[in-house]
Amino acid sequence: MTSTNDIRRGFLDYFGSTGHRIVPSAPLVPQNDPTLMFVNAGMVPFKNVFTGLETRPYVTATSSQKCVRAGGKHNDLDNVGYTARHHTFFEMLGNFSFGDYFKEQAIVHAWTLLTKEWGLDPDRLTATVYHTDDEAFDLWKKIAGLPDHRIIRIPTKDNFWAMGDSGPCGPCSEIFFDHGDHIAGGPPGSPDEDGDRFVEIWNLVFMQYEQDANEIVGELPKKSIDTGMGLERVAAVMQGVPDNYDTDTFRALIAASTALTHTAPDGEWKASHRVIADHLRSAGFLVADGVLPANEGRGYVLRRIMRRAMRHAHLIGAKEPLMHRLVPALVAEMGAAFPELVRAQPLIEATLQQEETRFRQTLDRGLKLLDEATAGLAEGGTLAGETAFKLYDTYGFPYDLTEDALRAQGLAVDRAGFDAAMAEQKRAARAAWKGSGAKASDDLWFDIAEQSGSTEFTGYANDTGEAEVVALIRDGARVDHATAGESVAIVVNQTPFYAESGGQVGDAGTVSSDAGLHAVVTDTTKQLGRIWVHHADIQSGEIRVGDAVKLAIDLTRRAAIRANHSATHLLHEALRQRLGTHVAQKGSLVAPDRLRFDFSQPVAVTPADIAEVETRVNEQVRGNGPVVTRLMTPDEAIAEGAMALFGEKYGDEVRVVSMGQDDEGTYSLELCGGTHVGALGEIGLFKVIGEGAVSSGVRRVEALTGEAARAWFSHRDEVLREAAATLRTTPDEVPARVAALLDDRKRLERELAEAKKAIATGGGAGAPAGPEDVAGTAFIGQVLDGFDAKGLRGAVDEAKQRLGSGVAAIVAVNDGRASIAVGVTADLVATRNAVELLQVAVAAVGGKGGGGRPDMAQGGGPDGDKAAAALDAIRAALAS
Repeated sequence: MTSTNDIRRGFLDYFGSTGHRIVPSAPLVPQNDPTLMFVNAGMVPFKNVFTGLETRPYVTATSSQKCVRAGGKHNDLDNVGYTARHHTFFEMLGNFSFGDYFKEQAIVHAWTLLTKEWGLDPDRLTATVYHTDDEAFDLWKKIAGLPDHRIIRIPTKDNFWAMGDSGPCGPCSEIFFDHGDHIAGGPPGSPDEDGDRFVEIWNLVFMQYEQDANEIVGELPKKSIDTGMGLERVAAVMQGVPDNYDTDTFRALIAASTALTHTAPDGEWKASHRVIADHLRSAGFLVADGVLPANEGRGYVLRRIMRRAMRHAHLIGAKEPLMHRLVPALVAEMGAAFPELVRAQPLIEATLQQEETRFRQTLDRGLKLLDEATAGLAEGGTLAGETAFKLYDTYGFPYDLTEDALRAQGLAVDRAGFDAAMAEQKRAARAAWKGSGAKASDDLWFDIAEQSGSTEFTGYANDTGEAEVVALIRDGARVDHATAGESVAIVVNQTPFYAESGGQVGDAGTVSSDAGLHAVVTDTTKQLGRIWVHHADIQSGEIRVGDAVKLAIDLTRRAAIRANHSATHLLHEALRQRLGTHVAQKGSLVAPDRLRFDFSQPVAVTPADIAEVETRVNEQVRGNGPVVTRLMTPDEAIAEGAMALFGEKYGDEVRVVSMGQDDEGTYSLELCGGTHVGALGEIGLFKVIGEGAVSSGVRRVEALTGEAARAWFSHRDEVLREAAATLRTTPDEVPARVAALLDDRKRLERELAEAKKAIATGGGAGAPAGPEDVAGTAFIGQVLDGFDAKGLRGAVDEAKQRLGSGVAAIVAVNDGRASIAVGVTADLVATRNAVELLQVAVAAVGGKGGGGRPDMAQGGGPDGDKAAAALDAIRAALAS
């Protein structure tokens, strides 16, 4: 049997041997298309090459591109697990020609690979062409020798591809494989074409025309080829099975889930195992490419995928979180072809385990609500949209998970009602994720890039430079000059200014000329990844396109940024050593005054962890080791142990920054395009000033270096010295002095409480001489300001003992409020009731109620000024 890995390798090797550049898969997060949430086709990374907005050093290419379709227009999520060929994650094998060969060579390559290299039976292959594409029809007859009835003309847009309403377009030619007459279904174009007998395995797109507003306006000057072959589909064909889930990769993943859950791969739980296998691949690759579960955008789609799989794990009886235990099987199957899986394995496992643990806490309650809501529904019934929304809003059930859960019962969901309940959330999500989240590419910047080339960055070695102005942009439009008082974006052919990227802020400084120009650059940004844009305010003179100018960065600011960036690398490694290798950068800010570092971490970081991280970073700073930068290929860098950011797109050559030493050798080794110190001693000092959660599974450390850290310590020292002066002691003795003062305060508070208690019970100076007689009953009544209400009962008990027989009442006044306790000795409870006496006293101070026993009751009221009146009320009650 030919394995899926062999098929992928064979495809790339074949096209590589015919001169195609083998291009690694781009990350799943699009780098060049703001209209997409995820890369969903093999040609997406080449879109700007096809449109002419980008040029590359090759004219033919081949790739096996990772793709995800789980949201938006291209959404296969609902069907996954229930059909033979629907997936959320899949690989698209493709070969591409950017103005080199066209239809004939594309068909030759396809036929040669399928029938001669891979040995597929030509009699089981059928081709389709667009109904007017006579050229392709004739080529199939000439090259493949196919009879007319196996070259099917298709008149629909299924066989005509377009990039959009305007731009390149052209006819398609699809290749179908016949699994045999034992499977239901007919050839393409027939009434039974939706069956599984004939499966499309390859689509050849002939980019031939230019269209404008859906109208073809002419032929392209450079006709191109874009093909796409689903790896999972062709693997099924070559492994002799009609179902993608019966191929080796899926069978291995399904075997892992069946082994861990002790269930059969087919039968009752067949769909569940398929969902788990498919969604494991999507979740694993998305996390590896930098996506984490969230409540919106890409993170929300990932969470939907994860939770759908986790619900199926629950259905088949998994008692503990399952998904993270399947990651080793995924890495074993696909890690060789996609090393990012291997590098990200700890993070993938930790993310899946955390998400499933949390979801299981709400799953049972959500399913119970779902069962209750559907208890009275017959098959074919519909669940109210409001209930589906409650499941989403309260229990974290995405709509499609609810829909999937009801599918087996033959029930539907009121989508309109759900949408109405979700209107605000959906509008917000559409606004936030109308595209990929990246800044939209602008033709203006592509024009500049094509006319003048990329900006050369000289700032690794230089702080100043000379350059030619190649473009000026004001208010979003290109201009040929700008004068004093205007703000303008300046593009030059080379610059020492660093453009904001990778978390490092852009440089500031000046642009000047011998003709009198002086402009202050407030920020530097990057467009298209290769055009540096200097945002400047012109203070004097004039600037024109074509001028020679001098550029100088703000040296003090850049030095502080360099120190913070290098400290960020040391911090990253220290966190990994202290917390574990699952720690991965999830965002950063490198500014002149501070640094901020976000990282994957499922639980809180302890103060001891922070102290240890600080110690390790400062040890490296004191070691003053050199910071060394080397250029190498990404594969070489990663093979050497360099850390790469998951989801980051790297070119053919990368900068590898190494710094510091420990017992294992080089302390930190990372792929990084930022600016750094020459030696770690330039950082000066490192101090963490904050740590906390950013989102689920992501923590943030904020820190200072150099002068900012020194100033922070200086301020703390000043505060400590002021405290020492106030306490009349030395700074070293402040903790002991404060502790002694606190002990004294506690002692004095105890003594004061005892004194007040003594006064209340007649045992201290200022106490009444003795009880008074009220209608034959001995009575002690006392008002005490500031007496702790908690001591009232004890004070009244002591007063009762002193009386022997009688009634005692004490009113404590604190912050304007009166608290009252009344006690009656045991011999009088038959005739005097403490609760009744308390109630009249409470009423006198504006309170209500109060309670207790006949011998002891306590209550209070808001009007402490009437404390004496409360005692008079008790006297009156005794006299009545």
